[in-house]
Amino acid sequence: QVQLVESGGGLVQPGGSLTLSCAASRISFSIWPMNWYRQGPGKQRELVATITSGGDTNYADSVKGRFTISRDNAKKTVYLQMNSLKPEDTAVYYCNVNVNQLSYWGQGTQVTVSS
Repeated sequence: QVQLVESGGGLVQPGGSLTLSCAASRISFSIWPMNWYRQGPGKQRELVATITSGGDTNYADSVKGRFTISRDNAKKTVYLQMNSLKPEDTAVYYCNVNVNQLSYWGQGTQVTVSS
């Protein structure tokens, strides 16, 4: 069973930065695209960023230029660097991987952007 464990969330002021981490286990990490999703209060879960096995990235329009997804295959970890945070970025952030038509999720980490 694939396991994903997120960390790094917290309370930050508008304009601040946070870096989320997602450590994966029981998976051939390097060959799979990895995703970050988020779900804000009263909102549907949305895809924030994706990184392929080759390192190509894609972002939601709402975070382009502010968030950066990266991966360290040796550590089996994917990161989400978040800069210039806004109150509307407040959400639970989830790490996700789809392996052989099965979708795996972490437990989520709360990010709150507030003054």
